[in-house]
Amino acid sequence: MRASEHPEEHAVAPADRSGTMSRRGILRGAVVTAGMAAAGLAGSRAAYAAPGRCPEATARLGGTSVTVSVVDGALRWSAARDGRTVIGSSALGLALADGTVLGSRVDVLDERRRTVRTKWSPPYGRNATVTDHFQEQRWLLRDTASGIRFGVQIRAYKTGVALRYVLPDPRTAAVAAELTTFVFPDDTTVYSARDENPYVPVAPGAIPVTGTADTDTGPLTDLPLAATFPDGLIACVCESARLDFPRLMLSSVDGQPNTLAAFLMEHTARGTGQVETTATVTTPFATPWRAVVIGSTHAELVDNAELVLNLAPANELDDTSWIKPGKVFRCELTTAAGLAGADFAVARGLDFIEYDAGWYGPEFSTFDATKPIAAIDLPSVISYATGKGLGVFLYVNQLALSDPDSLFALYKSWGVTGIKLGFINDGTQSMTNQITHWAQTAARHRLLIDMHDDVRPFGYERTYPNWVNMEGVRGNEQFPTATHNVTLPFARNIGGPMDYTICYGQSRNKTTNAHQMAMAAVYYQPLNFLFWYDKTLSKYDNAANWPGLPWFNAVPTTWDESRTLAASIGEYIAVARRNGSSWYLGAMTNETARTLSLPLSFLDDGTTYTATVYADGTPGSSPYRTPVVVSTRTVTSATTLDVAMATAGGQAVVLTPA
Repeated sequence: MRASEHPEEHAVAPADRSGTMSRRGILRGAVVTAGMAAAGLAGSRAAYAAPGRCPEATARLGGTSVTVSVVDGALRWSAARDGRTVIGSSALGLALADGTVLGSRVDVLDERRRTVRTKWSPPYGRNATVTDHFQEQRWLLRDTASGIRFGVQIRAYKTGVALRYVLPDPRTAAVAAELTTFVFPDDTTVYSARDENPYVPVAPGAIPVTGTADTDTGPLTDLPLAATFPDGLIACVCESARLDFPRLMLSSVDGQPNTLAAFLMEHTARGTGQVETTATVTTPFATPWRAVVIGSTHAELVDNAELVLNLAPANELDDTSWIKPGKVFRCELTTAAGLAGADFAVARGLDFIEYDAGWYGPEFSTFDATKPIAAIDLPSVISYATGKGLGVFLYVNQLALSDPDSLFALYKSWGVTGIKLGFINDGTQSMTNQITHWAQTAARHRLLIDMHDDVRPFGYERTYPNWVNMEGVRGNEQFPTATHNVTLPFARNIGGPMDYTICYGQSRNKTTNAHQMAMAAVYYQPLNFLFWYDKTLSKYDNAANWPGLPWFNAVPTTWDESRTLAASIGEYIAVARRNGSSWYLGAMTNETARTLSLPLSFLDDGTTYTATVYADGTPGSSPYRTPVVVSTRTVTSATTLDVAMATAGGQAVVLTPA
């Protein structure tokens, strides 16, 4: 945290039995402060009180609270929103490789609390300005069996809660497991998915058993994990600031139907690479944040997603002016296709072209990504594209990344704008470090980066904003159901940007074309690959056959302001996002046709807008065959827009000042 961001802070530190600070206590307090400062946790001023007076500490903000307590000598935590339980009394702790369990028997040595309120502006995002407002409690603890000191931090935001562990004393530590559990209220439903599988709504204790002999196996689910509660609350469990640590999954617990337990991955996600049963860290060290984003309504949850960013380390780049996300078109693997793709991108208002897997040869047998295949005159294509104001992305399988610094420097010398990395299957501590290293290396060479396959978000796009996008989602390459598509905004997309590859005009879609169009506003994906399976670009020569094209020409990928107008996980969602003076509204439904009545009160008072509406027409024999019907009307902030959607349908609306 920068000095200018420091808030009010209070602390308590050890005293002797009389309540007067002893010399030993003063020295211990100095060591505590030094260790916590090294971990980035020290405060600006302290007050002292005797230990043993704080068996429970609660951070509260805006109706949200998170509590850490000592129950029968062991650490517990819980969270609530407006007095309603989000997480019931749950376990805390870390297991070390030598058998030490931190958290089962503890003394509280030190307590600190602070309240922070700052604002920061990302180079791009869902909103032009992000408010970071939280109350925090920090405990320094001693394991009574081993004498090892460790800490727990909890934070309450209006948008959710977070916690993490701190190992403050200089040493090395081998972490074998994290013992955090999440005990949900009765009748909670969680939306479980692993890798690129569909979401399965189940009770917490009924996560399906998945995995193979080469992967982590068990009743495991990936994050982000959405959960709905019987009282109407909704939450999403995420992680943030995952540095030098394994990726977190959650597991059902035998005999505990409402409980999920932390599981630190030992394999890479798809079973490549070495097995790592422990994570050895150099202390002082803070583990990743375990965040629970909370919404009183389903719409509020979607708007609270920036909690993950607020927990991540601040931007490390002095200059971000070169980081400009946008829309991408994938070209076939020839020179002619690259040149034609550049022309198509210009005509369609896109920002980049990309050569995907195969441009340097078969990706699993060719590990030299410095030479294009004979069919591609890459210098000519790059020159042609950049001459038209376009950027160029190149795909690279991680197998060709033996020397990323040299490779990225070479691409930069060619005039390449960004890299799409393939088969980035994270999970282990080593893969976390590899992923962050790639992002840092790309930043040094001023290259944008998009990571594909089973990689999951942890807020690092704030720290290195050149890491513009990642996959880690069942996207349109797999032509998922409309129900899946209207689950993503409450689950995977809460954790961070995703590369879904929108497929307008594809007969394999299980949705209407208007549903596909709406994704460009509903989903947050600052690098947006469009027209993913289109190879014959003459398909769009007769624009009258494709009335949705002007929407894709105009819609941006980054935003000044975002509002979720209506939402219910797995059923429907409507999101409005502003770029400049224009708003872009996307609405999507599942396999149930419905009409949403959406007040346009977010528009500027006193301003008249022209609404260009792209709606589902008369339903066809399949959702794909439902036509897009375009109309215009005049609206103001007093207008309520009735948004009618067919089965697996949607609607896209551009609102521009008249």
